[in-house]
Amino acid sequence: MGRESVPTDTDTTPTSAVGDRVEERGGSLHALSLGPVATWDPQRISSRGDAAFAQRVFARTLTTYAPSTEQDGQAELVGDLATDTGTPNDDLTQWTFTLREDVMWQDGSPVTCEDVAYGVSRTFATDDITGGPTDALAVLDIPRNPDGTSRYAGPYATGERAESGQESFDEAVACDGRELTFTLSQGVGDFDEMVSQPAFGPVEADADEGAEGTHAVFSAGPYMLQGAWEEGRGGVFVRNPHWTPESDPVRDAYPDEIRYQEGLETQTVAQQVMADNESGRVSVSLGSAPPAIQQYITAVEGLRERSVNPRTGIVDYLVPNTRSQVFRDPEVRRALAVATNRDAYVTAIGGSTAAEPAVSLVPEALPAHHGDDPLGAGTRGDVVEAASILEEAGVDTPVTFTLAYRSDATSDKAVSALVAGWREAGFDPRLEPVTEDYFATISDPDAAEDYDAFWSNWAPAWASASTILPPLFDSSINITDDGPGRDYGYFEDEELDEQMARTALIPDRAEREAGWADVDRSLLEAGAYIGLAERRALYVAGADVRNLSANAVLGGVLEFADIAVTR
Repeated sequence: MGRESVPTDTDTTPTSAVGDRVEERGGSLHALSLGPVATWDPQRISSRGDAAFAQRVFARTLTTYAPSTEQDGQAELVGDLATDTGTPNDDLTQWTFTLREDVMWQDGSPVTCEDVAYGVSRTFATDDITGGPTDALAVLDIPRNPDGTSRYAGPYATGERAESGQESFDEAVACDGRELTFTLSQGVGDFDEMVSQPAFGPVEADADEGAEGTHAVFSAGPYMLQGAWEEGRGGVFVRNPHWTPESDPVRDAYPDEIRYQEGLETQTVAQQVMADNESGRVSVSLGSAPPAIQQYITAVEGLRERSVNPRTGIVDYLVPNTRSQVFRDPEVRRALAVATNRDAYVTAIGGSTAAEPAVSLVPEALPAHHGDDPLGAGTRGDVVEAASILEEAGVDTPVTFTLAYRSDATSDKAVSALVAGWREAGFDPRLEPVTEDYFATISDPDAAEDYDAFWSNWAPAWASASTILPPLFDSSINITDDGPGRDYGYFEDEELDEQMARTALIPDRAEREAGWADVDRSLLEAGAYIGLAERRALYVAGADVRNLSANAVLGGVLEFADIAVTR
């Protein structure tokens, strides 16, 4: 399953650290990380990096994204455990997947439809299986209790009530041989992408350790854990003897083993790999190199050839509080957006290897990314135009506002870098650093009275803007008496809410993502948010590592489906 190399430029990543591609199996790859890995349980994984590693090494999912070395190809959805990406009914309330026949667990038993259903069922055991995505609870057609909780309590529940709940689950997640059919409470256009998450992956019931199985690994992928995972140290993944390339259209699995070591500082990891000693030559860093080292890596040709610098999909943005006296007026919100110098923000973060300016919250790698700038401010901002907007709005200047942001050494510099442009345009910003419980602070109803704007960041759960725009700006699912949810600025637009609901039900993926792009343009025009920057990571590898690439759709993490070592 070889893939062609692509040239290195700002939009692609090299396919080899040094030298030509390798398409032969063998060798030991060392993966070095700060960690800690909170869990390897597929229904509990929340870290994007851990999920991406698990999916390429031991955890199979119904669908997944292609391990392409070209960013445009990384958003291609393909079948993994399933033979294809599924078949919906006309109203998108039922999705059917056919499982491959030849996928085996590490003990040689086949992965069955019932294993997938059991894995999904574990998400409902909310007292035992915690921390992971809860999309199954949100979308499956299972009755709810008066308090909103699911009537199904998961596979560990007992008693008469548990039996009734199990019947409801079995109707919503039904097996017929190798055919698995999900019945949803309402139509979901991108359910085939939702099930690319490990939370919808299989678990063998007899191997399930429940709440105690935090780091237990029972593999259906090319590697299995040798012995036990040691928290703070790591573990060794060796070949699953029952995995075959014919059963897996996604993973090449070139190394014989992957030695995962956690508990190492990112600077230590970078220096160890850069030194290229006996161990360093076959090592890769799983954490991004610190900004202080990034410029050195990219300046030295020998190191630059052994590094990748992908976009991560994490976008920093600002949210004007539409309930504050300052930003109720959309013209004042637009003026702030036009005055925002994203270039200065990126420079303060660490420069082009650490981030790149972003007008939109939709990351570059997603199909819904549009690259438009509806307000025409550019990445440096336009203080003259911003001042003109304020003048036409008839507001007294300077316009004083308070901005809450999550404080750390880098953020303090980055947010401060925005102040000059804002002041020149006619604003008087007052920065309010928050050091503890940041997101709990800004989602508290009292925050709407205390702050006029908020800093935030976000990343998609899968390669659709459906996991960005409705969660952050659909007032019908966010704003309640208890607070704004994730719609921190209390942005409300009934027509846009309805447009988002319609867009989610468009069957064709390309048309649906184009619809999300239209929604995003409208949000930008309304001044609902101000995009700042998409974060980048920089990973470095030893000289004997080959096929080095990163997957922007999976979070800008190293691509373990294709990586190899020469010895």
